[in-house]
Amino acid sequence: MFKKLLVANRGEIALRVIKAAHGLGIKTAAIYSDADADSLHVKEAGEAFRLGPPPVAQSYLMEKKIIETALACGADAIHPGYGLLSENDTFAQQCVDAGLIFIGPSPALIRDMGNKVQARHIMANLGVPVAPGTVEPVTEFKVVRRIAESVGYPVIVKAAAGGGGIGMQIAKNETELAKAWDACANRAARYFGNGTVFIEKYFNACRHVEIQLLADQHGNTIHLGERECSIQRRNQKVLEEAPAPRLSQEVIERMGKAAVHAAKALGYVNAGTMEFLVDEGGRFYFLEMNTRLQVEHPVTEMVTGVDIVQEQIRIAAGEPLAWTQDAIGPNGHAIEFRLYAENPLSFAPSPGVITEFRFPDEPGVRVDTWVTTGSRITPYYDPLIAKVIVHGESRQDALERWKAMLPGIVIEGIQTNLPLLQELLVHEEFLAGRVTTRFLQERLGRKQ
Repeated sequence: MFKKLLVANRGEIALRVIKAAHGLGIKTAAIYSDADADSLHVKEAGEAFRLGPPPVAQSYLMEKKIIETALACGADAIHPGYGLLSENDTFAQQCVDAGLIFIGPSPALIRDMGNKVQARHIMANLGVPVAPGTVEPVTEFKVVRRIAESVGYPVIVKAAAGGGGIGMQIAKNETELAKAWDACANRAARYFGNGTVFIEKYFNACRHVEIQLLADQHGNTIHLGERECSIQRRNQKVLEEAPAPRLSQEVIERMGKAAVHAAKALGYVNAGTMEFLVDEGGRFYFLEMNTRLQVEHPVTEMVTGVDIVQEQIRIAAGEPLAWTQDAIGPNGHAIEFRLYAENPLSFAPSPGVITEFRFPDEPGVRVDTWVTTGSRITPYYDPLIAKVIVHGESRQDALERWKAMLPGIVIEGIQTNLPLLQELLVHEEFLAGRVTTRFLQERLGRKQ
């Protein structure tokens, strides 16, 4: 097992990884920017090292400095968390070249799955269903137009190197496709340094469901079930739950088998997530693979009892999986709400000082957060301040627990999206589990 782990991240996920490492008896080292000097992850780690000013380009994305810091402090492994450098194959390769263990899959797999067009091509060849559209890089618009006509409008234009919904645009006809193609290519080049874009058939009423995977270095690969992730704003998840409500066991089992089959064929090692779109007929299509820990991993942990972060560390250290597929089964129901410092209507960030931050101490409730009363929310980073996960014996139990807990949550000094959760908890369609990725836009009137 590792002697010391450097956590190359910030916020709640840095704290989460630090706690998991300490649970395994591993020493930890944190990194921080000037804006995070007083953050909890800095205080909880065994030691902490300043990177630089707040902008991520001058702090959390400084690959060379982070690796030098890890080597200097005697760390033998780096956990990237999620976001930032977690899916950066060049950073992963630099870790390997420096003799450090990068806790995640190989750099080559991160690169292959990070290119959405290549990932679609690979999955199609493995027999995993992909949404109709392009599976090869296409540069000529006349070819794209022909593909769009063959799959039928509407289509969605995406960046091959994209993520977080950035650069996506829906086209309902040829004229819109021409505009979207140019606009998305320009955005993709600007944001990701790669102007390659592709198209998929756009499904108006689909669900976003994902499968959590674990795979070790000894050929063992299992899935930990599914997560429902359809409640999204700006193509980013807000609420996740496990198991997925109103989804047939037959579809869930086929998705799980497809994900495990693909992971084994790829030679995938460590934690990963296969994301799918599920249409009204129960047909599912590969969306993308996240080669890292997911933000929403706690809902799976709550219903399976598997500590996914500790499993990541054990796998990277060469240990076999501690779980078999037969031992995995959902125990109850878990619902996670991402609490953001933002305007609940416009989703605009709401930086400032938190003057009061208090949650009721209830059984079956888990709060993953990096803030306390007095914490300052800066404009430099993602406005996620906490993930609140509620577990119950059934979905109804979890919903009732959420309703009972809401009045006791006190967050003052900044705006948050908590009113959105209050709306959801009285919305008939949500309570019935009848949601799609357009739920917030169509049912609650939020702009996407």
